[in-house]
Amino acid sequence: MKLDDVFGIHEESLRLRARRSEVLAANLANADTPGYKARDFDFKAMLRKEIQDPVRLASTHRGHIRPDAGLIASTRMAYRVPQQDSLDGNTVEVEREQSEFSANAMHYQASLRFLDSRIKGLIRAIKGSG
Repeated sequence: MKLDDVFGIHEESLRLRARRSEVLAANLANADTPGYKARDFDFKAMLRKEIQDPVRLASTHRGHIRPDAGLIASTRMAYRVPQQDSLDGNTVEVEREQSEFSANAMHYQASLRFLDSRIKGLIRAIKGSG
């Protein structure tokens, strides 16, 4: 039995949701920064890609060019297009970011609950009922 089969996509989902929380939190933190451009990524597309092609680059020598840090490279994120332009060039819309952050947190919790129930089930199976 492979744990990947037991946990399904939820392990990768948690990693992506955690990264998305960081991105959305950065957007909210910079809501008043002139010229700041809000960023985000398509969660479903990234999850699909991570499951199909989970290759991670690593530098093995200090002279190597380091891959973009983090689970989602900044080059794979998109800039948000605001509903209404601001005078200072900032594209953060606080209400939208808060809504996205809350929805992301709920999905994160759902994956945690799923994994928790799977782990408890495995523990019961290992210990047996007797």
